[in-house]
Amino acid sequence: MSSSTGIPAGYVLEGRLGNDDAMLVSDPRINRKLAEIMKAVGLDKRQPDSKLSISSPLEEIRAAVAQSEPPMQGMYDMMDMSLPGDDKEAKVEHSVTTIKGEDGHEIKLHVFRQAGMEGTGLPCVMYTHGGGMTIINTFNPVHERWCKSLALGGVVAIMPDFRNAYTKEAHNPFPIGLNDCVAAARYIADHKSEFGISKLVLQGESGGGNLAIATALKANKEGWVKSINGVYGAVPYISNAWGWPKERLVKELPSTIASDGYFLGVKWMELLGHYYTPDPKSAVDPFAWPYHATDDMVKGLPEHYLAMDELDPLRDEGKAYYQKLTRNGVKVAGHVNLGMAHGTWLIMRQNLWEVNQAMVDSVVAFAKRV
Repeated sequence: MSSSTGIPAGYVLEGRLGNDDAMLVSDPRINRKLAEIMKAVGLDKRQPDSKLSISSPLEEIRAAVAQSEPPMQGMYDMMDMSLPGDDKEAKVEHSVTTIKGEDGHEIKLHVFRQAGMEGTGLPCVMYTHGGGMTIINTFNPVHERWCKSLALGGVVAIMPDFRNAYTKEAHNPFPIGLNDCVAAARYIADHKSEFGISKLVLQGESGGGNLAIATALKANKEGWVKSINGVYGAVPYISNAWGWPKERLVKELPSTIASDGYFLGVKWMELLGHYYTPDPKSAVDPFAWPYHATDDMVKGLPEHYLAMDELDPLRDEGKAYYQKLTRNGVKVAGHVNLGMAHGTWLIMRQNLWEVNQAMVDSVVAFAKRV
């Protein structure tokens, strides 16, 4: 045992905690299929950190977000989500309902239901997409396939077209996107018979996981949380802690350091977080960043399920929220997807179909059970 660290001789700390030069594709824990596809698409190297910081002018951060958004959106738009046998699947019908949000803004609700199952009182999963609450549009092949898979599992999937913090036309900081999600959830809960649904579960990944969790927190505060039967947060982006001193991160959220640059870079997450919550008060607002929710705020929440990815900088903030929920009497279960980087199972269905389908099955089973 090392006398200076107390760490047994030969024990290697995970990822970049043990070797600052560690990279995702060479991490011994990585799923081999994921390593192969990351190499094939040129994502096997860490990207250089931005020279910007949260102290930079917001206009410069907006310009950086505007520059990064097209390639990220392009990846989602070009991703082939098909698998052999998809042509034999049951038909899934897609319709759009438009509602008015809190400020009069029109919000499209994309509704996915297996054909022939109208009016059968199915569970509903309201899916909020990822992108750090800031980028990636709502309707694209990745999100469409996810909702179709959920519908094939026997639920009605409804995807609200909430406003991202970044659009070409405007800056929509917190709480605009969250308010859109709250309005959508409340509308769905109040119109179950019209949608032919029996219950409402909120689900999202990454920034969408944030919005699902935060919507439940808002409902708890506003007194209508019993209209929500459950919350499924996948790889949730909920801390806004990425600018903390390294010593604090190692103590509270070590995966932030261990997996920095493993598909997600901590510096970039910090900039996206600042663009979503540029006001210092909102930077630690629990409705913007549920990691900071107090014990009293989470008491009375519906049952949760939290799914994290092993090689994800965000892994430990999801685990911390799990611990907060269970400490305060909220029913919660969860798992960690071994060998996975942040949300790769969602966008790489062809290559990671086993994990993709396992996640679909997990969400559907949760929605049917709660």
